[in-house]
Amino acid sequence: MKHLISCLFLFLSIFLIFSCKEKGEKVTVKNENLDSLLSKDPNNVGLLVKRGNLMLDSFLTKYNQKYFDIAKPDATKAFRLDSSRIDTRLLYADVLSNDPERSVTDVSRAQFHYSFIVKKQPKNTKALVGLSSTYAYFSDFQTAIQYVDQALKINPKYRDAYIMKGTIFLMQNNRKLAISSYETAVQQDPTFELAYLRLGQLYTEDEKYQIAIEKFRSAVAINPNLSEALYGVAYCDQMLERFNDAERGYHELMRVNDKYHLGWFNLGYIKQFHTENQLDSAIIYYQMAIDIQPEFVKAWHNIGLCYEDKNDRTRALQAYAKALKYNPQFELTKERVAALK
Repeated sequence: MKHLISCLFLFLSIFLIFSCKEKGEKVTVKNENLDSLLSKDPNNVGLLVKRGNLMLDSFLTKYNQKYFDIAKPDATKAFRLDSSRIDTRLLYADVLSNDPERSVTDVSRAQFHYSFIVKKQPKNTKALVGLSSTYAYFSDFQTAIQYVDQALKINPKYRDAYIMKGTIFLMQNNRKLAISSYETAVQQDPTFELAYLRLGQLYTEDEKYQIAIEKFRSAVAINPNLSEALYGVAYCDQMLERFNDAERGYHELMRVNDKYHLGWFNLGYIKQFHTENQLDSAIIYYQMAIDIQPEFVKAWHNIGLCYEDKNDRTRALQAYAKALKYNPQFELTKERVAALK
């Protein structure tokens, strides 16, 4: 349960972007301007808050640690210089709650600061949703929902409140209400690519591939370089047995992100099981997946199957040995090794 909560809280962190729409180059330009200004006036609290928020938003959008490594010291310094300002306290709480290495103590401190802000500004919807997220982290879902509903009473169209509500429902294993909340979120903000992505993932898990692919396509239409959405489109095509479309989709994914090992694996899978006389191509694709993820047991296993079909017992056993090296209990491989011996 703790692992599930941790994963979902990470997912929530990625969603709480608060309307950052900047592309990488614009972020860099803005940051360079702020860097220049801060080099001349390093204790300017307003500038520290601006850069801290910009970097935190960039981190949550791209999940690149380099942005957080700027946001955290900016937030800490701004709060130390002037803790009486609501914007410094809010940034500091956001950094604490979104730290990839956050501890229980960090989340408790964030909760304290969000609570302080809500007492001073009862209609601060961002603080209310942040406060809700901390209660969700501690599995106090009733209180978490109360604060989300409070935010929605203030602003019934507040996108991030619906995202928070959906995440709480998901943590409670209520998928129906979770999906409904995420659907409402994209109604409030039709450009919110990550909500479409999450909906696609949820519908995929429910094996509703035709619905899922439309959600992934919506995400790709907004951000053509969103790897997870590109993968989702190709995977749904594969599960709908549209293998030519799936291949094209995976190749488009590789053009954007050639380190996406599952894309290479699924190309290999299609070549192995759904295309005649393509075992050599399948092996090549599996190997590309393994080059990225050396401990990818299923890829090693499938390479072994390919070599078996090619009547190359020696190489098949070598591949199976690799699979068992990384997972000695992988039953499918154990069965094949026993059969060959």
